[in-house]
Parts: sequence; C-alpha cells; structure tokens
Amino acid sequence: MTTTRRTALFAAAATVAAPAVARSQTPRRWRMVTSWPRDLPGPGVTARRLGERIEAMSGGAIEVELFAAGEIVPAFEVLDAVGEGVAELGHTAAVFWAGKMPVSQLFLAVPFGLTPLEHMAWIEHGGGQALWDELYAGFGVKPFMAGNTGMSMGGWFRRELHSAADLKGLRFRMPGLGGVLYAPMGIVQVSLPPGETLPALQSGAVDAAEFAGPASDLALGFYQAAPFYYGPGLHEPNGTGECVVNRALFEGLPADLQAVVTEACRAENAFALAEAERMNAAALMALVDEHGVQLRTFPDDIVEALRAEAPAVLAPFAAAGGLDARIHDSYVATLELLRPWSRTSMADFLTARAGG
Repeated sequence: MTTTRRTALFAAAATVAAPAVARSQTPRRWRMVTSWPRDLPGPGVTARRLGERIEAMSGGAIEVELFAAGEIVPAFEVLDAVGEGVAELGHTAAVFWAGKMPVSQLFLAVPFGLTPLEHMAWIEHGGGQALWDELYAGFGVKPFMAGNTGMSMGGWFRRELHSAADLKGLRFRMPGLGGVLYAPMGIVQVSLPPGETLPALQSGAVDAAEFAGPASDLALGFYQAAPFYYGPGLHEPNGTGECVVNRALFEGLPADLQAVVTEACRAENAFALAEAERMNAAALMALVDEHGVQLRTFPDDIVEALRAEAPAVLAPFAAAGGLDARIHDSYVATLELLRPWSRTSMADFLTARAGG
C-alpha cells in the first residue's frame, strides 16, 4: 500500500470514528448571563466551569461566553433574558423568581426541608425534574441543577442575639421563603443581589444578611461589617444553583448536544457540591481563626419558633391547587419518605461520631 493511500485511509477512518459534535464546522456561540459577581467562590466559579464543560464535552461545537451580573442584565433578570433570547443560557438560583412564580423556590431550598443529597434524590428520582420543566416552560426556559453551595449558614448579624426578641425590627437581607419563615419574628425582609449586600451592611441599610455557606460568604466579605455568624441555616438547608437554557434553542439541538448540556450540568452539580463541602470547612476555620468572627448557634427559643412556623411557609402552595399543589405534594412526599432514613443514617451517625 502506498504512503499516500495509507494516509487517506487513516484520515477517512478518523472522520468516521470522531463524534459528530467534534466535526462541527460552525460552532454555536452562546452567551451565559449570571446572577453572580465574576468568579465568586461557589456559584460564580461554577458558572464559569459549566461553560468550560459544555465547550469541552461538545468538542467545540458550542462555545460559551460568560457575563457576570450586571454586564448584560442585572442579577434578578437572568430568567427573562434567557427566555426572551437575550442570552442563550444563564446561571442563577430559583429564589430570585419568587415574585414571578413563588413555588419555584422549592427548587432551591425549603426551611427545615431537603438537604443537598435529598434534593438531588427528588429531582433525579422523585419526579422533581418533570415538574420543574413544566413550571419553567411558561418562561421559555429549560432548567437544570448545576452546582450546589451546600447547606447554608443562618446569617451575619451586626449585634449578638440573646433571644427571639432581638429579631424584632431587624432589617434582614433574607429573600424568598426564608423571609416568610422569619416574618412572624418581626424582621423587615430585604432582598438584595449578593454583590450589593456588603455595602448595605456597612452603611447600616441592613442589620443582618444571609447568602450561602462560609466559602461564598468569606469571599463577599460580610465579616467586615457583621462580626456574629449564626448557624445552622434552618431557612436554607440546600444550595442548588440552576442553569436555565432557552427552551426553543435546547429543543432544537441535535440529541448529542442536548446530552452534552444535560450531562455537563449533572457533572458540575456533583463536582461543585463536593467542592463546597471542603471549601466551606476551610473557610469557616479562616473566618474564626484569621478574621475574628464570632461563631454562634441560634438561641433555643429562635430555633423552636422557626420550626413551629415552617409548615405554614409551605401551606399556600398546597392551597393554590394546580401545578403549585402538585409540586408541593411531590416535595413533601419525598421529604417524608427520606426523613426516617436520613435520621437513621446521617443524624444518628453524626451524633455517634461526635460522641454525643
């Protein structure tokens, strides 16, 4: 066989063996808008990494350019921007759509609700994804779990809490269902994008603020204005970030590229959750040891009052009927199914490991 013929056969074989996505001659150029400051530890890094995953897994068939909050659209306008085609995809969180579709908040976190792994069990294996798709279809987007900051902390406070009475009148950056949970305690609920929260604490526009876990909170610098750090995050035991893709665009993709987007989100979701566990542990230590943060546990009367209020937070969704009620019922059924196992496995194990 001549060298020329051998070269031609090798080239032909390579063409046949290569995945279709790697042979694309005209890359799709997508813009990703986010609700986060660029490269914010946790969700900001996850957004960048997700774009890189999609590019790599598609063999360059999809190129993703990332835009941080405010660079194309404000943090709270990501959903509309993607649904209307201003951007092809976004990275954000369901809590920001409370004003448009209140039940969407169940796809981020519920007070005293599902933990990160339990939430994944609901979405992946308990019917949650189909309900999520149905809810977001009206806004022209397809949602995916895509990152998780882990269990949240309870929040940063400019002054120490001694009892539930200290919450009355407190201006608290606490969006979503967390604000509903705390409302009977007399707080003034304030919603702010993450990047605007530290200045509000510094100026006294808010007295307290929560966002996520220690890694993200450290990066945002909340310790500079509020020395008391309270846990646990009873209002937000899960930290799912979401990728939203323009629905018509996603449905028009060939099956292999749909799979690329789906599996890139799934991979980043698991990777980011594992990363969050390690980063939050290191960040909590740094906050206490290097920045003098005073770590506190909520007083018992606050915990008891919040636990008693938690069922009322979900009640309006059950009463609303329709899709809201179906999402509520599915979530609660998963919580009740998993509760005994989580108590027997994780809760009892952690108690035994601690020696208590």
